Amino acid sequence: MHYLIVPGYSNSGPTHWQTYWANNMPDASRVEQHDWEHPHKADWVDTLDRTVAALESDTVLVSHSLGVATTVLWLMQKAREGAVPAKVKGVFLVAPADIDVIDIVEDFAPMPLEKLPVPSCVVASENDEYVTIERARMFAEAWGSMFFDVGRKGHINALSNLGEWEEGRTLLKEFEKNL
Repeated sequence: MHYLIVPGYSNSGPTHWQTYWANNMPDASRVEQHDWEHPHKADWVDTLDRTVAALESDTVLVSHSLGVATTVLWLMQKAREGAVPAKVKGVFLVAPADIDVIDIVEDFAPMPLEKLPVPSCVVASENDEYVTIERARMFAEAWGSMFFDVGRKGHINALSNLGEWEEGRTLLKEFEKNL
């Protein structure tokens, strides 16, 4: 299985679990947005689309924060077109940024609330500053996703000091049992 890492706003720095996973997981690659500091929905979704189109093997998208919104928006666009790539076997969505209430990413809103066309999993923290646990759970229900509450881990990012985030790898393996 290939893993496509889909970072959020400002990219995932050197101590973010996504960077560790991209560097240490066999068969992993990473989406590279043109502008990490000034995200625009159309640009980010298009970049994800081009990146997925270039993949040659079965893939799970591993998205974080604004990368979750980008992934969900892309999937819904592909579903409307009847063109969800068969190679996308699932999406692992960590700490979804609540784009409906975050001003800096207002052109991404609204968050789609339809069932996703591929298996999905939402991982959320009880003290995430960018989404309440209730909203994360509601997203998971709307998307038809598995849901994992990982307790109090902030935004599940570099500031959370998770290192390789072994708990996340365990959750990813649990999710993959359903693919």
